[in-house]
Amino acid sequence: MRQFLSFFALSFCLLLAACGREPLYQSQTYVFGTLVDISIYGEPEERARDLANHVQKEFQRLHNQYHAWQQGSEIARLNAAFAKGETTAISPELAAILKDATAWSEKSGGLFNPAIGHLVKLWGFQADEFKPVHPDAAKIAALVKANPQMHDIVVEGGKAYSRNPAVKLDLGGYLKGYALDLAADYLRQQGVHDALINIGGNIIAIGSHGDKPWRVGIQHPRQPGPIATLDLADGWAIGTSGDYQRYFELDGVRYCHIIDPRTGYPSQNTQAVTILVPPGKQTGTISDVASKPIFIVKPAERQNAARIMGVEYVMIIDKTGSITVSAPMEKRLTWVDKNAAPHVF
Repeated sequence: MRQFLSFFALSFCLLLAACGREPLYQSQTYVFGTLVDISIYGEPEERARDLANHVQKEFQRLHNQYHAWQQGSEIARLNAAFAKGETTAISPELAAILKDATAWSEKSGGLFNPAIGHLVKLWGFQADEFKPVHPDAAKIAALVKANPQMHDIVVEGGKAYSRNPAVKLDLGGYLKGYALDLAADYLRQQGVHDALINIGGNIIAIGSHGDKPWRVGIQHPRQPGPIATLDLADGWAIGTSGDYQRYFELDGVRYCHIIDPRTGYPSQNTQAVTILVPPGKQTGTISDVASKPIFIVKPAERQNAARIMGVEYVMIIDKTGSITVSAPMEKRLTWVDKNAAPHVF
């Protein structure tokens, strides 16, 4: 499976670690439907292993608890209650997540919308393995007309219900970023000064890689390898929404997992949107959430969508492969693809 982002020099780092030249510990697993890498620099191997294992276990807990289609998960139980018009108890953590995801949805004008799980399932993307499908147009239209929104969810006194039975939660566009923030906070609390956490291309940096910054590569959406690289400084995060990891092709048309809530159809204007997020509150969460509205909107609306989401550093590759990049982002990039001809705004 290709990653949203690949980070450079990992094989080199592994070689040096194997030769005992630098204290770099790396752990890899598969969670949230994607590859997860944790790199910890400057800690004794046993301590680094324990720290990485704790983070990986926490990721697995989040995956199990908030998996949209896994029977027995808290989200699955909540979705079942929504469908029946019932009220059910939820954990304090989920209550906080729903409040935060609702705020982001409102900020995006509903373009970031975890309430459209029924549409995600209709297109076949709520599955570990998905097959090309052409959903019934009438069913799509009915779900769009039902207009499920995050503000339909009411959370009171540790319980939740939905005013709209069409709401079905899918936190796939939120949870990786949320997990990044939890992991970064934990490692800092444990006194870790240098680490890199990569959840399927959403990456956050702690400190540096020795005397050098962490260097990451931005995956080319149509070619193997990166289109560009950049240095990720302490506290910064990067994330990409792309049409090249979870997608299928049918009758010569590519359908990706990023669905426009306004139409009910996968967005087809964009190959990839990469954003860089400076240190601050919810840096990881923003790296996951804020790229999606920019990906979905029409080309003429992208800059405004970035402004609304508070994104200053952005690179957009449209459906034709043309590259548009903000001036602050362009200053951070080193182009690997020498044929790249970005338009800077």
